[in-house]
Amino acid sequence: MARLKTRTQKFLAAALMAASGCALPGCIANWKLPPGPRDTTKSYYDTVATRIEYPDVKTLSNEASAAANSTAQPLTLEDPSQLPSWELTLEQAVQMAIGQGPVLRTLGVSVVDAPNATSTIYDPALVEANPLGGVEAALSDFDAQFAGQLFWQKNDQPQNVDPTGAVAFFRPLAFQQTLANYNTELSKTTATGATFTARHNVIYDRPNSPGRFFSSDFAGFFEGEYRQPLMQGRGTEFNRIAGPNSQIGVYNGVLIARVNNDISLTDFEAAVIQTAYDVEQAYWDLYFAYRNLEAQLRGREAALQTFQYQELRLNVGAGRSDEEAQARSQYYQFQVQVENGLAGEAGLYKLEQSLRYMLGLPAADGRLIKPATDPHDARVVFDWNTILNEGLERRVEIRRQKWNIKKRELELTAARLNKKPRLDFLGQYRWRGLGDHLIGDDDTYLDSMYGEIAGGDFQEWQAGLELAFPVGLRRAAVAISHAQLNLSRERALMNETELRISHDLADASRDVQRQYQLLKTNFNRWVADRRQLEVLRERYRRGADNINFLLQAQRQVISSESDYYATLVSYNLAMRDLHRQKGTLLAYNHIHMSEGGWHSPAYREACEQGRFFRPCPHPDAIEAPCPVSRGPFDPSAPGVSSMPVTEAAPAMAPEAPTPVISTPPDMPTLDSPSNAQASIAPIPATLPQAIRSPTRLPNPGSQNMIQQVSY
Repeated sequence: MARLKTRTQKFLAAALMAASGCALPGCIANWKLPPGPRDTTKSYYDTVATRIEYPDVKTLSNEASAAANSTAQPLTLEDPSQLPSWELTLEQAVQMAIGQGPVLRTLGVSVVDAPNATSTIYDPALVEANPLGGVEAALSDFDAQFAGQLFWQKNDQPQNVDPTGAVAFFRPLAFQQTLANYNTELSKTTATGATFTARHNVIYDRPNSPGRFFSSDFAGFFEGEYRQPLMQGRGTEFNRIAGPNSQIGVYNGVLIARVNNDISLTDFEAAVIQTAYDVEQAYWDLYFAYRNLEAQLRGREAALQTFQYQELRLNVGAGRSDEEAQARSQYYQFQVQVENGLAGEAGLYKLEQSLRYMLGLPAADGRLIKPATDPHDARVVFDWNTILNEGLERRVEIRRQKWNIKKRELELTAARLNKKPRLDFLGQYRWRGLGDHLIGDDDTYLDSMYGEIAGGDFQEWQAGLELAFPVGLRRAAVAISHAQLNLSRERALMNETELRISHDLADASRDVQRQYQLLKTNFNRWVADRRQLEVLRERYRRGADNINFLLQAQRQVISSESDYYATLVSYNLAMRDLHRQKGTLLAYNHIHMSEGGWHSPAYREACEQGRFFRPCPHPDAIEAPCPVSRGPFDPSAPGVSSMPVTEAAPAMAPEAPTPVISTPPDMPTLDSPSNAQASIAPIPATLPQAIRSPTRLPNPGSQNMIQQVSY
């Protein structure tokens, strides 16, 4: 007995400690009693309430998933001349990026970090098919509504009746009843706010009440109702904007839904523009990576020749060790630049991979993309007044803001129309019937309920007005003020958007002219540095100059060549920026947007329903509401100034003295800086083969990985 008492005390103590511990704030009940000696069944209790699991979803294979799964090992420091090349034009790159895949890729926000901020081709369709705010959802408020009820009921209620009195003969001691009720209703709301309703009601009643002609009967009626708002909620204009039975300040009519759909289309167009913008950026960055790598290769080979020459002189006792060390150091400097030009952050393989991502291709597949489109190097002239008018009219941001203004105007109209009392006209007409049967087979009195209704002996009607409104209409007045403030805000943003676009357009126009002038200057600088290098190389071989001047000249000529091609790329990107600022980037890249195809049953249904419609013989005589838009707009249509004007190089007058820069016979020349006002001939996009393709030289210091970069 004492042993049992001890065990009981231990169990109660353990339970008390557990209860007191769980009473503490933030306690988690994760304890459980250890199994006993005879516990053989495993408990179903799960000790983890929330755990990380892997979702079980159905995966569908597409081009993007296939490209991700088929990615080869990325390129690092491989020789690009040993890889198979894929020459790709800019037009092909834009076509591949825009036409492949449902996702519009960009070089900015990553889809991994912000998937909700990524645009797809489904975004406009999602807004259209939104069950809460789409066009079809707004039209569904005018759909016919059907409702029906059918109930059976058994009643058995005792009553306070004296069983010995005479009242018990007329009133039973317990009221017993079998009851059935059937109700149906069909209603339709029109664009003017009126509601038409048709109702039907049938009641079956079998009580134990004395004095009834029939022990059971069917009673019912057919009813038609018409309700028309006379003040608040009246009119086609209000119901098209706010929708029927809308609340104050909440407007989701057909016109508002349509404007939201148009706003989603502008967002989609802006995403397409951004994709084309980034594709061109990646394309020209890759072009510059090739040119910059070629320049670094030429610099490395020139430094290698100088280093080998100094090493040979030092071995025969005619050279100096400091000059040999300087030449060796410059060689390794160029070697570092070549390696960074291959695999650095701004290297060839990194930028080629960026272009691959924009095109929806694997990060590496054994081939190397090479831009095949030569950049524009001729002067392009734009008329300022024309591009300013285009920018203020064709920019997608302008159209989006105008849609916002239109939306606020519609909301203000609905708010003003809503500041009225609720006054409705109500009219009802009813046909009643009563019968021993629901449908009888003879013409006796009250034999059939439907027979009595069809006979029209019992008819009722009702007509009147219903009035309800909050005294003062304070909420409706505040809604008007709120709509006015929203409209003022959108108009202020519209003015600021136009001002900002004009400034951005001015910057883009200035940048085009600046980049072109820098293009000429850097070309002349390149020519001068090449001439300086030849002179200093010859003087150094004769022993007239120090090696420092030769090494500096080698660095300068490579730097000027890289700057020239960087300016050439910047000039093309500046023209791209100008087209984007004036809203013609889609036309500039030959991109056309259109609605996707429907399902075949939709075309068949439209063809069948279209047979019942006939064109109006006098469309001008129809009174139509104020339109929402001015008609269709094609953002891919070319503008007036989208065709560049190329100026040819004029003949140089002999009496106009200009500085002359002598160049090698294989090097093209440009106008001198003092003749900046004159137009120039197109700059060659490529250099002669002797300059572009360096030969492989022996490298005693390290392995020469890149033999030749032909572009």
